[in-house]
Amino acid sequence: MFLNASDEHLARKAQVGDREAFFALYNRYLQRVYNRVRSKIPPQDVDDVTQEVFLAVVRSLEGYEHRSRFNTWLYTIVNRQIADFYRRRSRTDRTQNVELDDELEDVAGGAQVDAADQRMVIQRALNAIPEHYQEIILMRFSDGLTFAEIAEQRGQSLEAVKSLYRRAIQAVRDHMGEG
Repeated sequence: MFLNASDEHLARKAQVGDREAFFALYNRYLQRVYNRVRSKIPPQDVDDVTQEVFLAVVRSLEGYEHRSRFNTWLYTIVNRQIADFYRRRSRTDRTQNVELDDELEDVAGGAQVDAADQRMVIQRALNAIPEHYQEIILMRFSDGLTFAEIAEQRGQSLEAVKSLYRRAIQAVRDHMGEG
């Protein structure tokens, strides 16, 4: 029924209580949200934080004003929930044993470290680069989007997206000392 409906259409229907529309959005974004959270949160906490994201969406959906695209609004909630996780956690334990996508680990190809250390080095580098670089890398690896899909979502040309991606990967490499 809602297979070809736009996110914004589904969001409007969900705002007025259409549960099927909400679940269509949930099913459309669950894996992407999970992958985003997995790229930033220790593996043992990914399910909980993903659940918290969708609870926050349910609580906030009424206030979604359609000023930005639905996925932009959703990823703002994802980022907020990740930040909240680390704020809560900072009171007890600051270890960040984060699981990164295997493809992204290839960026560290020449680093002489074991897999766990490599993930930590990449995660630190990713966290240190500008947010627009982090976003393009997350869209590519965590969300699994093609460059064309990223260009469409960002409202940019394909070449602009590819250029931004190359600069983002280079920034990660530079931060890891592989310049």
